[in-house]
Amino acid sequence: MTGENQDVLLEVEEEDEEEEEDGEVVLEEIAQTTIPSYGTAPDQQKRYTPEQAEFDQKPDSLFFNDGQRRIDFVLVYEDESKNENRKKSVNKKQMRKRQAYESNLISNGLQLEATRSVLDEKLIFVKVHVPWEVLCTYAEVMHIKLPLKPSDLKTRDSAFNWFSRLLRVDENIIKPEQEFFTAPFEKARMSDFYIQDKDIFFNPATRSRIVHFILSRVEYAVKDNVKKFGINKLLDSGIYKAAFPLHDSRFNCRLEDPKCPSERYLLYKEWAHPLSFYKLQPLDLVRKYYGEKIGIYFAWLGFYTHMLIVAAVVGLACFLYGYITKDNCTWSQEVCDPNIGGNIIMCPQCDRECTYWNLTITCESSKKLCIFDSFGTLVFAVFMGIWVTLFLEFWKRRQAELEYEWDTVEFLEQEEYIRPEYEARCTHVVTNEITQQEEHVPYTACGKCVRMTFGISAVLFWILLIVASVIGIIIYRLSVFLVFSANLPRHINGTEAIQKYLTPQAATSVTASIISFIIIMILNIIYEKVAIMITDFELPRTQTDYENSLTMKMFLFQFVNYYSSCFYIAFFKGKFVGYPGDPVYWLGKYRNEECDPGGCLLELTTQLTIIMGGKAIWNNIQEVLLPWVKNLIGRCCSAARSEKTIPRWEQDYHLQPAGKLGLFYEYLEMVIQFGFVTLFVASFPLAPLLALVNNLLEIRVDAWKITTQFRRMVPQKAQDIGAWQPIMQGIAILAVVTNAMIIAFTSDMIPRLVYYWSFSVPPYGDHSNYTMKGYINNTLSVFNIADFKNGSKPVSFPWLGNQTTCRYRDFRYPPGHQHQYEHNIYYWHVIAAKLSFIIVMECKRVGLCLPSYKYWRQCRLVLPALGFGHIPSALSPVSLPKHLPTARRLHVIYCVKFIVSYVIPDVSQKTKSKIKREKYLTQTLLHENHLKVMKKNMGKIADRIWKGEDGTFRPKFD
Repeated sequence: MTGENQDVLLEVEEEDEEEEEDGEVVLEEIAQTTIPSYGTAPDQQKRYTPEQAEFDQKPDSLFFNDGQRRIDFVLVYEDESKNENRKKSVNKKQMRKRQAYESNLISNGLQLEATRSVLDEKLIFVKVHVPWEVLCTYAEVMHIKLPLKPSDLKTRDSAFNWFSRLLRVDENIIKPEQEFFTAPFEKARMSDFYIQDKDIFFNPATRSRIVHFILSRVEYAVKDNVKKFGINKLLDSGIYKAAFPLHDSRFNCRLEDPKCPSERYLLYKEWAHPLSFYKLQPLDLVRKYYGEKIGIYFAWLGFYTHMLIVAAVVGLACFLYGYITKDNCTWSQEVCDPNIGGNIIMCPQCDRECTYWNLTITCESSKKLCIFDSFGTLVFAVFMGIWVTLFLEFWKRRQAELEYEWDTVEFLEQEEYIRPEYEARCTHVVTNEITQQEEHVPYTACGKCVRMTFGISAVLFWILLIVASVIGIIIYRLSVFLVFSANLPRHINGTEAIQKYLTPQAATSVTASIISFIIIMILNIIYEKVAIMITDFELPRTQTDYENSLTMKMFLFQFVNYYSSCFYIAFFKGKFVGYPGDPVYWLGKYRNEECDPGGCLLELTTQLTIIMGGKAIWNNIQEVLLPWVKNLIGRCCSAARSEKTIPRWEQDYHLQPAGKLGLFYEYLEMVIQFGFVTLFVASFPLAPLLALVNNLLEIRVDAWKITTQFRRMVPQKAQDIGAWQPIMQGIAILAVVTNAMIIAFTSDMIPRLVYYWSFSVPPYGDHSNYTMKGYINNTLSVFNIADFKNGSKPVSFPWLGNQTTCRYRDFRYPPGHQHQYEHNIYYWHVIAAKLSFIIVMECKRVGLCLPSYKYWRQCRLVLPALGFGHIPSALSPVSLPKHLPTARRLHVIYCVKFIVSYVIPDVSQKTKSKIKREKYLTQTLLHENHLKVMKKNMGKIADRIWKGEDGTFRPKFD
């Protein structure tokens, strides 16, 4: 910045600090200087102002009134002289800052034209144009890659190209973008670049990005040697009301002007329109119009959706397998059989108020459980462990292709620049350890430590708050279950319709899931603001650092917020309940929840369905209805709109503003969904199908939203999807563990396998062949009613008659046994099988697939010390292989994951060839060509010397 402009800024701040009596102050007369067109303003002591122009009655014009200079950006402010809601002194301060800012914009080479609003006289629109010289200067500063020559690499059609052609947008409507070899722009080598028309060499998205770069760095005040600059601060302080690039047309009408390609109309017609849901996305046009950052989001979302098709088909097949075979489910038939389940009296599941109940009450829930807790679910869990690896690896390849095609291969090294907020705070001087030169930083090492400590503490506090809310939900479940259980009919054979379908467990689960979903949504709104405040306080250096830091905070919170209740049901509920004579209490007051006789898997499925479905419905309503309603209200309030011709910039102003974080929340929504699809898929095989349906809608909703309801976002560069990639990789690894534990500890698959292979036949069983008959009777332990403690004994049970025992879900010895109410041998067989299953899922060597005798002896010594009771010596690891015929197969999951990750390269050979070819051409064009020119010039000089025309280097003779 020039010394004259520095004086202007200091003068503005000195005026701000003066005492103003009665709100009156004499302003310095501002010289009205109009900057010549198509040039950079020279350094002058005068303060520059924008050109004033009236609206030319061309509603779709994208140019200044002269019809030549393109509008690259629009600033909107409220005329301070007509604002009666604020004090005059405040208005004058804001006006001085705005005028200083606009003057410096003009000094930096931008051209401004101000036009008053047609609908609201208070509003003034400042249109910004960036001339060719300024474009070239900042393109070199920002290392923007621009075309060198058309690409000469031939594209090979894939085997499925004939099929994708059916779904692709017609090339006559949206013409394919011509491919170029590119290089970072340099003004000194401008002749080497492919410049056919200066007006289109920089596309509108690049022009807007350059203008935003300038707007974010131009100063408007200096106070205490600290510079104040950037459009973001002016927007936050209310000096400007909006700043945005223009849409190139109306979304529902193509322009007749040949200078305007109506790309917004094409995007709406072929991409955002609901009837285009089956078409492939025109990603090149999306990238050209909105920039790489938005383009990479839709590319990732489309790729994720395509991969979900396979997962949804397999998941639906597994669900149908469970649905078809549910009538052949032996243990469910025993529950519903009046002669088996009808004769089993279950113990009360809460103290005093709860009564005994008949096992047949759970008949309907056991039938539903057969659908999800089947062999098909196990197969699907294994498949999803491999699918998630294929998805991540193939996405890396696709991302590498986009990096090359969209010129972001070396983006982070060349184009990432410091955030203005960071630059403004750089007041401390430190010595760089590498260069040994002084540089400015916003905080010292101690200050950085304080900021990090504060940020981590705040994040942990909010995570503990979520855990507290989960504990509150658990207490609610315990209390409400007591109420529902106490209101059951006293007659043991009650078969009312509501009792048939709405058991105490089901009623408690549904209501708790709904309340949990509401709390999740409320906490999301609060923590969103907290996470932004913490990240702003940390002051990251670049925009990528800022977004990555915010991403990790938000995802960590969302992970705990959304998944904590699912983890509780899957791995804690019903695991530590004791037995009727000695129950375990939560917080010393509430008796721990128990699962249905079939386990907690159905309840986990219910929880996932409500949260995942409710979240999808709520997000779509929020994304569609809210901006549509806001825009509708705005149109209704401006009744004069239908009577007057409205310019393009004012039409865009009345659209909804794009948030500062862009598509951050869309990423977050999809990654949370990715977690539901992978982490708990063993309990809900229909999750990929629901996600597929939601994503097909999500792509078009997001496209419709940003194309029709929002102002055009500032185009930004992006090399990849940022911190979301390692987050998904972490989810993929965790998914194998969680699904293994769900199958082992939440479902009843392993107890059924143990019964089938060991306890249905001698020496433990009475059947001559392997069978599931007798499974229910074998897995329900017996309790003597007389052994109830006074505090937990039911108050009244007149219908019980001569019944002296009841049954409960556990594997314990019956009353009268020498180890009564201790875990029996069946329990230890099941525990050993579950531990083996987990070890097999996580081991890395085949030798660890089966527990050794040494490991087993250690288990028999350690487990009793941990409170597991007596372990029968009759249980041997030799019997474990027949308990788990599928355990050996599941070892393949991790092995296949690592093999697939190793075999599939992150960058395809075709993309590598293109990158090498471009580097070669860049070297040839930008270096060897200059050597040829130099040789040619040297030859001319030599000829001139030889002919005697130039005596500078002529040899002298004595």
